[in-house]
This record gives sequence, structure tokens and C-alpha cells, in this order.
Amino acid sequence: MTDDPSRRNILRNSGVLAGAALIAGVPGGHTAQAAAPRAGVESPVVELPAGRLRGGTEGGLAVFKGVPYAAPPVGALRWRPAQPHPGWQGTRDATAFGPSAPQLYREGGDQVLGTHGSPPFDEDCLTLNVWTPGAGGAKRPVMVWIHGGGFISGSGSMPNYSGETFARNGDLVVVTINYRLGPLGYLYFGEDGAGGNFWLTDQLAALNWVRENIAAFGGDPDNITVAGQSGGALSVAALAGAQTKGRPLFRRAILQSPPLGLKIPTRAESLQRTAAYLDILGAKNVAELRAVPWPRLNAATIEMFGRTARWGYWSTPYLPVLDGVTLDRDPADLLLSGAGAGIEVLIGWTREEANFAFALSEPYAAATREQVLARVRDTFGSRAEQAYTAYEEARPGARPVDVLMDLITDDLFRMPAVALAEQRAARGRPVWAYQFNLPTPAHGGRLAAAHCLELPFTFNNFDKWSQAPFLAGLAPRVRDGLAETMHASWISFIRTGDPNHDPMPQWDRYDRESRTTMALDSVTTAVGDLAGYWRRLHQRR
Repeated sequence: MTDDPSRRNILRNSGVLAGAALIAGVPGGHTAQAAAPRAGVESPVVELPAGRLRGGTEGGLAVFKGVPYAAPPVGALRWRPAQPHPGWQGTRDATAFGPSAPQLYREGGDQVLGTHGSPPFDEDCLTLNVWTPGAGGAKRPVMVWIHGGGFISGSGSMPNYSGETFARNGDLVVVTINYRLGPLGYLYFGEDGAGGNFWLTDQLAALNWVRENIAAFGGDPDNITVAGQSGGALSVAALAGAQTKGRPLFRRAILQSPPLGLKIPTRAESLQRTAAYLDILGAKNVAELRAVPWPRLNAATIEMFGRTARWGYWSTPYLPVLDGVTLDRDPADLLLSGAGAGIEVLIGWTREEANFAFALSEPYAAATREQVLARVRDTFGSRAEQAYTAYEEARPGARPVDVLMDLITDDLFRMPAVALAEQRAARGRPVWAYQFNLPTPAHGGRLAAAHCLELPFTFNNFDKWSQAPFLAGLAPRVRDGLAETMHASWISFIRTGDPNHDPMPQWDRYDRESRTTMALDSVTTAVGDLAGYWRRLHQRR
């Protein structure tokens, strides 16, 4: 990372210790309510530098919800790096989740994932949640989960991401976080001496909070694993740039379906997106936007989709920025050099990632060979015909849209993840790789092993996913068996830096000779160079 004064200021200001006053009366008519302690159960209390916290007890775990880790990013702090909070007087109630970051939300959601948010929503959203088997000096390994959602949706308080299973089954302390999303987290204005990536300053503030406070919850600040999926996995890679050799923020990283194939915009490219956003709202500059209510800011995302979409590409109306202050290199590069290279990494993808966004789309179902071939040329240039044929032959009976989906899966997820594993292996750095292969029968099998499908297996909490249509029809015996295997591997990695456990097949580190990749399916198998054919095809570009 660039060592300039403005960056040092941002990183210093992000190193907050604690939170804010009790959230109440947030917009939308929601008031945070304290859950009544169960009869005969003493509510857990922890003492922090910021003040005293009283949590609740759920299923034998101590749970602390809605704990602020930075000042509310409102008013003059909108589109500013995360700032320290002065703390609170007395005992703060921590039995109710704080509001989620503002985002587009529709009750019932879509036909793949269902809903992906957790009302209520409010700009004052920088809180985290902690699950622990017991507060005190136990020094348990710590897992920090960063949710994904295309940079526009999600929440650390969603039932899907409850830390309950990991805390109980792994004897871990689990932390989930909220951070700024959409225009409030990702717009870049190029103000003098200021960076962008406000989402990243939030996450860094949360990690600093964990580093300084987690011992009070029974966690070991020297044994932290940061895990995330999709946009959350990209975040994990970006946070590696904040590592220092003297006192690293985290020791291990789990990257599930990181979209490392995204081209992160430069300052100039990001300012073009910002100009489009300003035009939508009829505003001249950031000063005018700071006076606009957040619901109106958020509503502009709908038109931003239209202005930024490209045929044959995953839609991302907002993106990180290479601002030279908070982020000066591609996130994947931050896991290859400096202190980030020493992090132990578990990385993987689903076999048909792109089916999530394209398999149920009627317009894409009607795509022609010529349309898809034009998109293939973006990746393969003069070798597009050869590449199209290779993808077509790999899936018998493939339609043009099937070729397109497999290409997008490789461009955005699989090939960049394989490249990261290759580069870490070449440097002798620890990395384990997996591919999730189990298809879902939902929607006539069209989704196959789509993006996000591995999440309930990772958490082993299908009871929390009742809103997700894409899980319909999975055979319980197969589903639960694979979930137990994956969940135990993730716990083992978090605890020891090694995902192996009995009776799972031996899972060797990815190296340049065997290229071992664990194929996670109804029968889990370690495969040598699983993506070899496609790796070589893409390398010849």
C-alpha cells in the first residue's frame, strides 16, 4: 500500500476501539427492543474500553448484538472514512441487532436466493454481532464473517449468517459485521487528500475493534480468521493490504467465490460512474449529495444498473476503486506479497457460478451463437472460435447461453482463483483449493451448482434458509452429509490452519505438482489439477 500521509490518517482513524449509544427510534418506525432474559439465566456482561455491554443467552451461547464499532457515518461523516466513537455511559443493551446498511429490498426477494437483507435499514449501521461459548479468558479461535451481495445487499444480522453453528460446533468466537453498501459505501468523489472505499475503512475499523476487544468475549486476538463470500471474499483479499508483520490483523483467510476477475476501476474510471450517479439525482457534487436523504440515494441504484450494465457481464453498478490511498493494487495481489503473503488461505468456487444470475433469464436464454461469440472475443480475441467450441463440447447439448455462463464463471471466479492458488503455491505460501459441485434440482436443475449454493453447507444451518428457493429438492441425506463434511473442514481450518479431519479424504495443499483441489459433491474427492484443461486454455490467450 502507498505510504502517504492521507492513507496513514485513514488507517489510523479506522482503528477504533468501540461503539455508539443504544440505537432506538431508527427511520422506518423500528425501535431496538431488548430481549428479556430467560428465567434463571444470567445475562452475560463484558467490560470494554468504550463501556459495559449486556448481551443475551441463546442456545447455550452468549450473544451480543448491534455492538457499534465506529461512529455513525451520517451528516458530515457521510462519505468519510470510518471514525472512532466516544463510547457510552452505563451499561449498553446488546440483545437486539442494529439496522442493516441501506439497500434495495423486496419482501420475498428473487426466485434464486429469495430475500437478501435484514430490515430495518438505516444509514447508522456500523455495528457487529458476537457469538461465544463463554466470555472470559478462554482464548478461543475467532472467525470474522463478511457477507457478500454484489456490493449492494446483505447484512451481518441475516439468520443465514448466524454465528451459532460455528461457535457451538467449533468452540469458536464468531463475529459478523455490517458495513456501508451501494452508493454510501462505494461512490468515489476524488476529494483532495481523501480516498474512497468507505466500505473498506468500515471493515478495517471492525477488524481493529475485534483485535482490541475480542479477548473480553473469550477470543484469541492472535488467532483470527477472516472469511467471506462473493463481494465479502473480495473484501477479505483487500483487507490483506492492511496487514503488518509486527501485529497482523488476522492469521487466516477463507475466500468463497471471490470475484477476482473484476477489473477494479481507476480513479478516473470511478469518477465517470460517479458523474452518472450525480446526473441521475440532478446533483452537482458531493456537498449537495450530503443533504439528500438516504432513501433517495439508494433508489438511484435502480437506474445505475441500467447505466452501467453490459451484455454478457455480471451487473455491478458500484465497485471498489484503486484510489491510491486505501487500495492501490488489485485485491488478489495483496495476498501474494508483503505481510499478506503469510496469511493461510482457503479458496474455492462453485462449478456453475454464473448460473445464479443468468440461468433463469429469458432474454439470455434467447442468446444467439453470434452474440455469445462476440462476448467470447472479449476474453480470447482471435482464439474465440476455438474457445467457444471447447466450452460447447464440454457441456453436451450446450446452448449459446450455457457457453456464456461457463465463460463468465471462468472469467470472473474460477480462473482468477486458480491463478491466485498457482501464484501462492509457486511462492511456497499455504493455500487449499476446492470446487463445490453438488447441483440443486430447483428450477428443473437449470441452476446446477450456482453461486451462493455452498453457503448453507458451509454454515450447516439449512433451517435458517427457508426463504431460499434454490435449495428446493435437495435430498436431505446427501445435503446433510456434505454439509457436515464442509462445516467440519471450515472449523478445522479456522482452528488449526488445516482443513483436514476424519473421515474426510486427505486434502493436500495446492502445489504446482499435484494441484490438489477438493471436489465437494455427494461423494467428496481430492482431484489433481481439476481445472487443468481450462487453466491451459485461458493461459494461451
